[in-house]
Amino acid sequence: LQTRLQAGQGYGNTLKCVLTVYRNESLAGFFKGMSFPLASIGIYSSVVFGVFSNTQRLLSQLRHGDPAAAPSLTDMTLASIVAGVISVGIGTPVELVKIRLQMQTQPYTKANIKLNSTVPGSPVYRGSIHCLRTILQKEGIPGVYRGNVAMLLRDVPGYCAYFIPYAMFCDWITPDGSISPNLFSIWVAGGVAGAISWAVSTPMDVVKSRLQADGVYLNQYKGTLDCMLQSYQNEGLKVFFRGLMVNTVRGFPSSAAMFLGYELSLKAMKRCQTEASP
Repeated sequence: LQTRLQAGQGYGNTLKCVLTVYRNESLAGFFKGMSFPLASIGIYSSVVFGVFSNTQRLLSQLRHGDPAAAPSLTDMTLASIVAGVISVGIGTPVELVKIRLQMQTQPYTKANIKLNSTVPGSPVYRGSIHCLRTILQKEGIPGVYRGNVAMLLRDVPGYCAYFIPYAMFCDWITPDGSISPNLFSIWVAGGVAGAISWAVSTPMDVVKSRLQADGVYLNQYKGTLDCMLQSYQNEGLKVFFRGLMVNTVRGFPSSAAMFLGYELSLKAMKRCQTEASP
């Protein structure tokens, strides 16, 4: 839904988008492009959380001489920026394949756009691997990283609005006297952080989605700035908030589960290390 609302045509609001996708593509339409993200989400998330945590520890070591020292706001901000930059290298190809698969049945009707030989609305890719191979053959490595600048501008502030609110909300809702937040605190803080992060990221997420969907049948945008200007000129400022509700509603449960899994995994590994120590 997010991709269709941001980069598609004729979907209108969220409810209309749901009905249109279901009517034209049945339930299968809601799961297009899912296999590649599912296969890579574990690696992607572990890298992002690992980079963030290790950068925090490194900064604490440099600043305070103790990697276990409580990180300052500056430390968390720098660690979030590093995590955002690193995430682009892994996330851009995954996002590209997902969006191309989701948008390959989207009809294009603009007469002033030069289309490729494939008929708009007909499937171009047979699956995730075929999609990635086709992009590599036709566009090379730069094609695989199409939209990386927009994704960088999305993820750097997005991860700042992800990790920092999480830490702040955890501290705020953790009962006094507790050494670490309970599971409910982690779940709520993670959900709120996810919703805030997606609200901050949505404008550049729209630009990224449009740039990556652009290559299915046509090449309308020359780059990130051109995409922003064309989108604004054609649809006004509201275009940058397309999919905001879907992003924020989705962001709460997904991020709540992500942080809960992360914290539980850390506790389990620490417990195993303690039991293994003589």
